[in-house]
Formats: sequence, C-alpha cells, structure tokens
Amino acid sequence: MLFEINVLKEKHHMHLIHTAPKTKGKLIFTHQEPASVHFDKVDLGNEQILTIALNGEEAQKITINGMLYEFPSFSIVPLVSGQVFKFEKPEMITAWQYSRDFYCLVDNYFEISCLGLLFFGFSGNLFLTLDEAYREKLRGLQQLFLEEFNTVDTIQTDMLQMLLKRLIILVTRLAKEQYLGGKVYEEEKFDIIRQFNLLVDQEYKSQHQVSYYADKLNKPAKTLTRIFSGFNYSTPSMLIQERIIMEAKRLFCYTNLSVKEIAYDLGFNDAAHFSRFFKNTANLNPSDYRKQQVSA
Repeated sequence: MLFEINVLKEKHHMHLIHTAPKTKGKLIFTHQEPASVHFDKVDLGNEQILTIALNGEEAQKITINGMLYEFPSFSIVPLVSGQVFKFEKPEMITAWQYSRDFYCLVDNYFEISCLGLLFFGFSGNLFLTLDEAYREKLRGLQQLFLEEFNTVDTIQTDMLQMLLKRLIILVTRLAKEQYLGGKVYEEEKFDIIRQFNLLVDQEYKSQHQVSYYADKLNKPAKTLTRIFSGFNYSTPSMLIQERIIMEAKRLFCYTNLSVKEIAYDLGFNDAAHFSRFFKNTANLNPSDYRKQQVSA
C-alpha cells in the first residue's frame, strides 16, 4: 500500500497521518482532539519532528520542556523536535507536525526550509497572534488540508507538501511582521543567526564556547554578538546557555536520569560544575527544580 492514512473522527475531532511513499516522511494533522496523547508522544522513531500549533478561541497554558507559558487565543507557536510540550486544552488545538523527510528545502530557501527562519531564525518561543485576515487564511488552509488527506492518488504527497509550504510561508511572514517590528530585514545577517542557532541545536552538548561556532561560521565572535544585538536578541553565549538549560530541564522533567548522568550527557565532566551552572542560570539547583516539577 503506497499511502498510510490513519483517520480517527468523533464529530469534528481528527488525527490524520500521511506517509510519503518514496521518503517515508510523515505529515500529521491533528484537529481538536480531546486526548493529548498525539502531542505527548509522537512515535516516529528518531526522526526530527517540527510542529506548528494553532490555538482556538480560548487562551490556555502550554508547557514546553517543563516551563509554563501563556498560549493566547487565536495564536500560533512553532516548536522544534528538542521541545517536549503539553497543552492545557488539547481539544482547542490544531497542529501540523512533519518530519524533515517529508518536507525540507535546506539549500536554496533558507527562509522557509525545514531549518529556516521560523524554527531557527528567531530567539525564544514565538507566539504569533492572528488577526481576522490571518484567521481566514488559516481556515481556508485547514479545509484544503482535509480535502487532500481524503484524496488518495499518486500526487497526494505533492499536494500536501505544497500546502505545507503555503502554511510555512504564511507563518514565516507573520513572524517577520511581529518580531522584526521596524527593523530592517537583512537577509545575510538573518541567515547567520539561523545558521548559528542550527549549529547550537546540533552541537550544544559538546561545544559550549561561542568561539567554536564563530569559527564554523567564519565570523569573529564580536561580529556575531553585534549581529544578535542588532535584532535585540540575547548574546550568542546566552543562547548557548539557554539551549543547554532547556535540554537539562527536559531531562529533569521527563527522565529519571541522575544529576551526574545529565551533566555528563550535556558535556560537563564535573557534576558540581553543572549544578552551579544550572543554579546560576535557572535560579534553582537541579534537585529543587526536579522536586518543583514533580509537585506541580
């Protein structure tokens, strides 16, 4: 069978999966499912999964790697594979999740590739507010996705990839509008930010120094700092620290690994050094943070 479609429906609830016949990459469309299991555990092996989540008409909380955030009504948040997340009201969520084997334009389209601006070009979690015009565009796209999931033929994968590209373009434009503000968009500088974030995401466990990433990008460390400062972002050093802390919090929340094991996994040879680093950055020592998450 060339196509895999898994449809679970109850009224307007649905969870749809399409597998590309050539690459085996997956696209998952989840709409107003009352059970959060689809978000808590997406069983795609070791594939890197990217998520675009749309909240409905009620504000709610979202937990990302153990941290609680406000998820406003009629807003979108993009999430990368290193983030474990849970919605307070999953029945209000529409989400698109896809693997890099399903959609990736790495070489020529840095803005809208699977490793593009939306996921690696901005600092922190992006909560993007939808005005009525954007809501209408999203409603139209949702309907087109549903129609294509129900049209099983030899060009279904191509159509779904095209629709996903439209979604990514739409949300990328929204992110640029809301997060760049009045700043001049300079493609070369923004691509350096994206490349830096991507490198950090790949190597933060073993490489903690800005100089390493600066050498990789053939840029002086001071130049990186100046570029990030120009967009009011955290310094490169702080971004590396934030990525390490984000993974540490995820491991404390979702595994039973000891502090020593987590320290070693994150590139620290000394658990005491890691504990000091964690406390200085997260304002709690590791054991207190883990207790806090268990009692929450």
